[in-house]
Amino acid sequence: MGGRKRSGLGKGLDALIPPSESQLPKSGVQQIPVKAIKPNPRQPRTNFDEGELSELAASIREHGVIQPLIVTQGSKPDGYTLIAGERRWQAAQLAELEQVPAILREASDQQLLELALIENVQRADLSPLEAAEAYQHLSDEFKLSHDDIAQRVGKSRVAITNTLGLLDLSKKVKEALADGRISEGHGRALKALTKAQAQNGALETVLNLGLNVRQTEELVRKRKGKRSTKAPKTTVPAAIRDLEERLRDSLGTKVRLKHGAKGGNIAIHYYSDEELDALVERLTNEK
Repeated sequence: MGGRKRSGLGKGLDALIPPSESQLPKSGVQQIPVKAIKPNPRQPRTNFDEGELSELAASIREHGVIQPLIVTQGSKPDGYTLIAGERRWQAAQLAELEQVPAILREASDQQLLELALIENVQRADLSPLEAAEAYQHLSDEFKLSHDDIAQRVGKSRVAITNTLGLLDLSKKVKEALADGRISEGHGRALKALTKAQAQNGALETVLNLGLNVRQTEELVRKRKGKRSTKAPKTTVPAAIRDLEERLRDSLGTKVRLKHGAKGGNIAIHYYSDEELDALVERLTNEK
């Protein structure tokens, strides 16, 4: 039997947004007053780039809103709540449009969060901390397991667990991550230090010396009193280190790359049967 291709959307946007706008009946899209729409209270994204919104607003003035917003009926008969399309709605306001095309759908509180999260994940619009907080809401409020969340947003369970772990970072490390001064990989490395004071001290060293993720991991090992895992006097080329970091961020686990003149090998580490299953699923795109 052939493998079933996964869309990576779970039952989220696929269930609400038709695959092609041309397949919609004319009655499916309504013109709704911009002022009648309220933002999604479950929107996980908190920061919107003003420059990008201005560019989108200029395009909307020229061509209108091409892709309809998805809304649900609000508490009042003439009011609506956004499900998906926050950027388009904000840009439409900047463009001073009176009405926007929208598709009306029913959605529960859980779906409001899931669908806004899925839309942002597709566009890679969420910061690591915004994603972590959204995953935490799904876990705490709706009792979804990490596997359930992974299935809904099209990521591996390991990636969900790693991202949620960022919430355990100290306030200063979170601020550095939110500001883009360190990457998610740096944050995961610093999380190995359990005390906030230790994380903050290591953060200062990372920022002052401009350490990459691998160097940060080594710094953390030293501060925890662990022997270095690197062989003495072995220098890993910067290009190989960069590839290892990219693979580590993509797979959500430790990766080692050995490269020679005639090829090499990649070692992917896992720490439980569940992580192995998640890696196999991610690499083969099968479930």
